[in-house]
Amino acid sequence: MPVIMNEYQGRKPDEFRILLGLEGHPDSRNIKTYIEKSNGYKALEKVLKGGMSPDDVINTVKASGLRGRGGAGFPTGLKWSFVPKGPGEKYLITNFDEGEPGTYKDCYISEVTPHSLVEGKIIAGYAIGAQKSYIYIRGEFYNEIKWCEQAIREAYDAGYLGENIMGSGFTHHMDVYSGAGAYICGEETGLISSLEGKKGQPKLKPPFPAVKGYLGKPTVVNNVESLAVVPWIIHNGPDAYKKFGTEKSPGTKLFNVSGPIARPGCYELPLGYPLMRFINEDCGGLIGGKKLKGLIPGGSSAPILTAKECENVTLDYESIAAAGSMLGSGAIIVIPEGVGMPDVLENLMDFYSHESCGQCTPCREGTGWLYKMSKSILKGNATKADFSRINTVANNMRGKTICVLSDAAADPARAIIAKFAHEFEPYLKG
Repeated sequence: MPVIMNEYQGRKPDEFRILLGLEGHPDSRNIKTYIEKSNGYKALEKVLKGGMSPDDVINTVKASGLRGRGGAGFPTGLKWSFVPKGPGEKYLITNFDEGEPGTYKDCYISEVTPHSLVEGKIIAGYAIGAQKSYIYIRGEFYNEIKWCEQAIREAYDAGYLGENIMGSGFTHHMDVYSGAGAYICGEETGLISSLEGKKGQPKLKPPFPAVKGYLGKPTVVNNVESLAVVPWIIHNGPDAYKKFGTEKSPGTKLFNVSGPIARPGCYELPLGYPLMRFINEDCGGLIGGKKLKGLIPGGSSAPILTAKECENVTLDYESIAAAGSMLGSGAIIVIPEGVGMPDVLENLMDFYSHESCGQCTPCREGTGWLYKMSKSILKGNATKADFSRINTVANNMRGKTICVLSDAAADPARAIIAKFAHEFEPYLKG
């Protein structure tokens, strides 16, 4: 369990605002508000007019310890450093597909502070030498598409996008591209395939996108939250950022909380914040006096934790991994007593079976069988041997496909049947 900095004790989430400082402002999405109330575009000015080289920017982000907020947690600055130096086309793509059930933090960033994303993208583009970037966004996000496009237009009008930005000689252009709403396009190579006009299916790695990505050119794909926090890091410095969080998981992160709790929503917290303090105090606890049965800490692909396992967990990569799950996208799904785990399993497997792109046999067949078996259990048609077969199928799926969608179905299935086997017994024949 990581050590929580003493300065966090007794403080509330409202006191840890890096990304959500404009939350509640009546005109937070307007560029004028962003500039006047949030030091907007000061970081870009520091980069382009303050003499920072691309390597300076990359090293600053590396020093901050920022890890990708899409789910994998890979160090953002290190990812940028993989892009080959020198001339040639390079691309930056923002992954705004946000299809992980329970997750809506990127939508919230675009609702509260879309210019943080736009400014972060321009700075990242400068760091990797990309003159063109895209926001790849889920097609159903009508309002979010509108907000991003409006922010981009305002940035062009103010001279923060386009040719020779601030007289620096750096040129950057930005567009929004809406996808058709497939979960698999949240995987970076599947996203690139979709942006190229192909079927949204993942590609084998290597080569990695940083070397051969969009249109065969070096490409960086970053999550919305990862890019939106970059301006704050550049403006305030990496040491200021590292004052939040733990040694291995610095900074703040957005968490989405859903389920029968008093105050569900999107919260910004320092990493390392105690999970149950967050649920019971900041979120107001479970409604109607219900007790916690289990909790999914990082989106539906994260293995479930029992109430007992949650007691000493803190919200950071290391603590949740030590408990047997993962931080993922930071989508916390609260499951109370009274909700049947056979129903939870059937619901999750229905989703993954539907969203498998069908490219790899273990995933295409495995997710389908997991759904059929979980459905059969609920109908009372399964035997104890069928129940055991869930584990066999899941084990034959994990790590055997091009992307991790197969793992995303197998891991929750294994965790649910291992931790809540007693709930399945009344449904089984024989």
